Amino acid sequence: MEFITFKRFKGLALCGERLNLPYGTELFADGDLLITLDGKTVCYCTSENAKQHFTRNDDGHGLERGKLTMGIIKILSSRDKNYQVRWDKVWTDSICRKYKRIDHEDFWLWNHDFYEADIDTLQYIARLIGMKG
Repeated sequence: MEFITFKRFKGLALCGERLNLPYGTELFADGDLLITLDGKTVCYCTSENAKQHFTRNDDGHGLERGKLTMGIIKILSSRDKNYQVRWDKVWTDSICRKYKRIDHEDFWLWNHDFYEADIDTLQYIARLIGMKG
């Protein structure tokens, strides 16, 4: 599976090297690991580093997917007057519920599938919570 860097990664990778992977750097998944095109193991596909910096790009929408996932998370964490309204929409929406981790019954955490969701689904969630652009 193809991946792309949607937010620069600067840090220690699993290969033991400090890597600096700029926006748009292509990677691939080898089993559970993200690997650079020159063969350096970066991180696990399900790790926090993967969620914060890399996204699936086999459909050519990786950069948009990264922008949408991070934008949705940012909007939902904004403690403005519409904070609870947005969360009420997410909690009651059947599409959103598919992307909630089941191991936290009374707290919302996005599951791994959210970070790999198709663009139409992410755009739907973004519209649902009033995300602009």
